[in-house]
Amino acid sequence: MSTKTLRLHIPQWQGGNLEAYHFGAQLLAWLAPAAAGPVATVEVPEPDGSELPLEDGIVARSALLRQLDSTDQILMKEMPDRIVVLGGDCLVDLAPFAYLNERYEGDLAVLWVDAHPDVMTPKHFVHAHAMVLGNLMGEGDPDFTNRVARPIKPEKVMYAGLYDMSPEEWEIVERLGLSMATPSQLIDTSQPVIEWLRSTGARHVAIHFDLDVIDPVQFRSLNFAMPNAPSDAFEGVPRGRMTIAQVVRLLNDVAREVDVVGLGITEHLPWDAIAIRDMLRALPLIGEGRA
Repeated sequence: MSTKTLRLHIPQWQGGNLEAYHFGAQLLAWLAPAAAGPVATVEVPEPDGSELPLEDGIVARSALLRQLDSTDQILMKEMPDRIVVLGGDCLVDLAPFAYLNERYEGDLAVLWVDAHPDVMTPKHFVHAHAMVLGNLMGEGDPDFTNRVARPIKPEKVMYAGLYDMSPEEWEIVERLGLSMATPSQLIDTSQPVIEWLRSTGARHVAIHFDLDVIDPVQFRSLNFAMPNAPSDAFEGVPRGRMTIAQVVRLLNDVAREVDVVGLGITEHLPWDAIAIRDMLRALPLIGEGRA
């Protein structure tokens, strides 16, 4: 039976309030292998340096909800069986993963490959990209949870690469009973994740792959490598400890075990590419000052 895989480009940046996500998503889409099926792009306004408003406890609430609606419209038009999402901040996976859980009538496991749990609420934080997994489970702001017709059950969610978090995040993760495989448990094996997958009985899985799960010493296109950031800018924020090879092995091992129907790749921040882009724009003959 033939299946339809949709490649979805979502250069969203407002969920993390970081303009570089917009270009990072565009470059990620350009770098990705050619799509075998349809490709669609969610229109996201290009950053112009304007400050985003804080709206009822969430930065850029109205813009994010418009982009969620646009994503839903594309999904309802295309009705794909599988989805690849190239973003953008982590919130880009909200509508696609909610769609997939409904498409497969709850027979969906979610593997969250990330250095951060993404279960915050507006009580704890103002940036919606840190709330997306909670939203998918029906937790958090109603404007976002109402867009999840069939919440994902906590027992069908597992973290890979997570090892530390804030006290507020620990409380939520422990209350929900979410499973976790730390980087040290995944150094040479994917077995903790495979055993969890088997325990869920799910035949399908959606994988959220936040690039910040990778060790920033090995991979520099991450928030932690932001040029000219104050020395204490990321104090207390857990940094990824996995290697690229470990993540690739893990995701392929998962694909051999169950049907991967969703893959979201997020938080690409190519600082060097941004620097040379901005330099070229400033040069004579080629840039904004050309005569």
